[in-house]
Amino acid sequence: PVNATVPAVAPGDVPAVLARYDGTRTVKVKVAERGHSVDDDVARVAAVRAVLPDAELRVDANGGWDVPTAVQALGRLAGYRLQYAEQPVMGIAGLRRVREQLRAAGIGVPVAADESVRKEEDPLRVAREDAADLIVVKVQPLGGVRRALRIVAEAGLPAVGSSALDSSVGISVGVALAAALPDLPYACGLGTVSLMAGDVAARPLVPAGGFLPVGAVAADEELLERFAAAGDRRQWWLDRLGRTYAWLTGETIKV
Repeated sequence: PVNATVPAVAPGDVPAVLARYDGTRTVKVKVAERGHSVDDDVARVAAVRAVLPDAELRVDANGGWDVPTAVQALGRLAGYRLQYAEQPVMGIAGLRRVREQLRAAGIGVPVAADESVRKEEDPLRVAREDAADLIVVKVQPLGGVRRALRIVAEAGLPAVGSSALDSSVGISVGVALAAALPDLPYACGLGTVSLMAGDVAARPLVPAGGFLPVGAVAADEELLERFAAAGDRRQWWLDRLGRTYAWLTGETIKV
């Protein structure tokens, strides 16, 4: 099962975004985006709830709030029956403070850690410091399916499989992780191909009835050529791959 994703759009645009997802039962709403107020966030979440009164709702701040704003905003959003709030603030210490203050105020919104897992040198620190109720795991930044599974096992917290704006090839690897998890209590954040204007797979991996199939996805050569990055951007990626390879192996290659 996968969630729909509603970017930081105006409330009036919410129905059109949700219409791109077939049979969704869970929606993640982006909040705390630059240039948007808490009032804007509340209006966006309210619009989603109006369209899907029975859906599971979660919000994702990508660390955009400070602690007082996060607690105040989640206090207001709790009335829309939030499943959880993803990365309301940056940093593990901040997450822990938000979680403690929500509990003290009687606001029953669980806290999920995303950036505090994939951007930390130690992805297990968030669990050791009791800073989150669940973790979001993404295959690519965590180093592959097996390593992500090991992190979930060692963290001992419920996990949500997720991804960024990957092509169907990348999303299929996230689906493989989700299918391999011993328990999958939450819909996964793997429905983002629905937001894209194009894809490199002939049969894009978009949800049907709120679900994605498990299986390998091959890139189509014609589509790869059509959506190829410009020369300078391609070289940027090749240079990055070269630096990464050198860091991992101690060997230098020319790309």
